[in-house]
Amino acid sequence: MDNKEIYKKTISFSLRRLLWDIFSVIIFVIIAGIGFLIAEQATNKGLIGLGIGAILGGIVMYLISRYVSYSYKAGQIAMMTQAVTEGKLPDDVIAAGKKTVKEHFSTVAAYFAITGVIKGIFQQIGQGITAVGKAVGGNNGETIGSVISSVIQTIVAYLCDCCLGWVFYRKDEKPAKATLEGAVLFFKNGKTLLKNLGRVFGMGLAPFLIIGGVFTGIFYLIMLNFPDFFANLSSEIIEAAARAETTIPDFISDINSLTLFCAFLGGVCMWSFLHSAFVRPFVLVGVLRNFIEAGKKNIPNESDFVELDKKSSKFKKLHSEL
Repeated sequence: MDNKEIYKKTISFSLRRLLWDIFSVIIFVIIAGIGFLIAEQATNKGLIGLGIGAILGGIVMYLISRYVSYSYKAGQIAMMTQAVTEGKLPDDVIAAGKKTVKEHFSTVAAYFAITGVIKGIFQQIGQGITAVGKAVGGNNGETIGSVISSVIQTIVAYLCDCCLGWVFYRKDEKPAKATLEGAVLFFKNGKTLLKNLGRVFGMGLAPFLIIGGVFTGIFYLIMLNFPDFFANLSSEIIEAAARAETTIPDFISDINSLTLFCAFLGGVCMWSFLHSAFVRPFVLVGVLRNFIEAGKKNIPNESDFVELDKKSSKFKKLHSEL
């Protein structure tokens, strides 16, 4: 199966995740809005109600992401991995994906424990690069190191997914050991894997400008119909800042600028959802294929683990627990 075929066969996971993401946002907005209206009418302190509602809505979004969306994301990676390594997929990819995830991670906690370790390893090494840059070149070196670290963090999400794919591929190994192997693979085959970097950035930036820009405009036109809401929001933020003796950005005191800012946040959210659902999976297939193929040629061993122990304490800790 080529990359386009794999993408088309597994896009159903993305569609389901997108629906749940949109549902969670709607719930968030409704709960936050109810909190604002109740507090505004009862105590004329709508900002406090908005904050409480946002917290409650955020909890709901978190639960949906943790217990629903994760299964579709992990299932999609599992099926992509199977397609890359076996060249075929079952007819019911959703059921097969969920089954594979359950076989490898019997609980939600087990899944997030492994993905947390993967993110921690790459983020720690990225921070290390920044520290080295500062030590060598002072502030200028720190800036250069920070830029390099930012680039690394941009692809961390893809590497995490690739490591997760490797865990599914190495089904006869314990997830913890397969995770270590996945981390080693990046550092042993960095040049091969980073050849996708230009496409990662390009296919991230273009949709951001197009999707984010279009939805920012749409949300702005909609929000212009609620001037009283943004006027009240602005005044309450200003009052709260005055009581706390803190400064706030100038745009908050300008109703039109505040409205535009809120519309921009909405546009960014929509870009994030749509990019994650449709663009990112397409890029991931290619990156994952390179990752798996590089790993199959040279499966990491104990000596490779020892080398990476020196670069990441999180990696070393997981290695010591095997």
